Amino acid sequence: MEAVKENKKSLKETILDLFKFEDYWAILLATIILIFCTIIYMGSDSQSVLGKTEVYNSIMKAEGERAPFKTVQWHEAQFDKNSLAIKTSTTEKVKSILGKPKKWVTNPIESIYLSESAAKVKGAPFVQQYEDLKKETVLLKNQALAATALAEEKAFADTSLNTTANELTDKWLVSRDKENKMKSKAIVKPYNLIPNLAILLAFIGIYFSLGMRKMGRDREGFLQGFPAVFALATGAYLLGEQETLKAWGLGYVFWGLVLGLIVSNTVGTPKKLLAAAQTEYFIKTGLILLGSTVLVNKVLLIGIPGIFVTWFVTPVVLVLTFGFGDKILKMESKSLNMVMSADMSVSGVSAAIAAAAACKAKKEELTLSVSISIMFTAFMMIAMPMFIKALNMDPVLGGAWIGGTVDSTGAVVAAGEYLGPVARDVAATIKMIQNIIIGVMALGVAAYWSLKVDKSMAEERDFSLKGSLKEIWNRFPKFILGFIGASLVFSGIYGMLGVDGSKVIIDKGMVNGLISPLQGWLFCLAFTSIGLSTNFSELSKLFKGGKPITLYIVGKIINLGVTFGAAYLMFHVVFPDITKSLMSL
Repeated sequence: MEAVKENKKSLKETILDLFKFEDYWAILLATIILIFCTIIYMGSDSQSVLGKTEVYNSIMKAEGERAPFKTVQWHEAQFDKNSLAIKTSTTEKVKSILGKPKKWVTNPIESIYLSESAAKVKGAPFVQQYEDLKKETVLLKNQALAATALAEEKAFADTSLNTTANELTDKWLVSRDKENKMKSKAIVKPYNLIPNLAILLAFIGIYFSLGMRKMGRDREGFLQGFPAVFALATGAYLLGEQETLKAWGLGYVFWGLVLGLIVSNTVGTPKKLLAAAQTEYFIKTGLILLGSTVLVNKVLLIGIPGIFVTWFVTPVVLVLTFGFGDKILKMESKSLNMVMSADMSVSGVSAAIAAAAACKAKKEELTLSVSISIMFTAFMMIAMPMFIKALNMDPVLGGAWIGGTVDSTGAVVAAGEYLGPVARDVAATIKMIQNIIIGVMALGVAAYWSLKVDKSMAEERDFSLKGSLKEIWNRFPKFILGFIGASLVFSGIYGMLGVDGSKVIIDKGMVNGLISPLQGWLFCLAFTSIGLSTNFSELSKLFKGGKPITLYIVGKIINLGVTFGAAYLMFHVVFPDITKSLMSL
């Protein structure tokens, strides 16, 4: 009995000891957030919303059987279905607290505060245009309904009547779209984000301070310094929402780094700020939250071609780029080489973070890689769609090429949008599939590093299978388990709810309402923290000989060439039918 008790005590101590490490705290904090998110979005209201999707689906089905074209009633049912959302006092409050600063043009104060009088002044120039468009939309809708009724009197057998009704319906749709866009300009609501930012500051500060003492860190220093770090992160978000800067692709990640670097390389980062600059803690928790949005089910939307373009091309480009940096450029830092190769070939910042953790890269190396990535992403986001359009490339091939080569998910969507909805959806799905292998990539890097690169303890190392697996496990970034777990669990929920239910509850609810906004704040805090703890003199050493830039350019050329070849082979030669079906969506 004593032995059993001792074993139980030993097991308990082992579990408690896990929480001396950052990765397990990141998993715990992210898990609690995801559980809370699931509870508030899958409550009683979700059933009534799911019931409404069935009603709208039945209307669309009936209208589809009634007429040989999509009627006004069909479109209205689709609009009503697309507008469904889980809205409770709790979800709306959480969403407002996590809200980021708003877009602004010349007055930065408008990013966080807009009075009622200022809102009226801002919308006043567009009110008359909105009213005119509203009348036009009603008129066109009535004309489309009347034309459809005439066509129905002839049992939809008169082609000319059908064509007229269809054309009027299309005109109504165009006018409705213009009306909605003008409505957003004419009806401007006042807002004050300052109280919500204060609540968010308190929540993140207290929540992330919980494990500080257990990890042997300065909890008081963290709490004292965190408000300043949060203020810098808010400033980064504010700058990232400036209309022109945002159009150039200079978002919060860029400005977080810049503001942090300005502080650390001018007045210097105070110790209290350094205690609050918990880069990896914020990043790891944010990446686990990201895992819940990387749904395995979405792979099925694009099939084998998408899987081949990402899961074959990505490791090939990673290996070729790393090999170029190691054998030809002879990069002095193998870890910098690996982080940059992963950043450029897998999926940008998220992959760089995971690779940096797996190969124990320095913060300066991660900063450099991310900085170069941001510069090239901003350029490619604009240049690639223009180049694709100039070549008159079809949107499926163009979208797949963008999805496999542009680093940031946001930039991928923006670049794809330039080519139209088909290219946008293909590009986003390709990038989503690519994100799935971040965990596998991190495991591969950890295995390679522990067995081939880090030979500092070669004489003491056990090279047996058991010893090698233990070494890989010790180096493997444990937070990736949280990333994979979140992906699998939410993929299961997605499958259980079905496409319509998942769109309302997961995509528009959990992801847009809580997960993505909080992940954005954590990433913003992380990159602000990187800037605060980075010194230019240390960073400049890594630019020696221009090798990092050369590595990135050559790697990107390899990526562009291999991805285009694979995408053309899959979507035009092997699976042209899938391309046709995607084009018809």
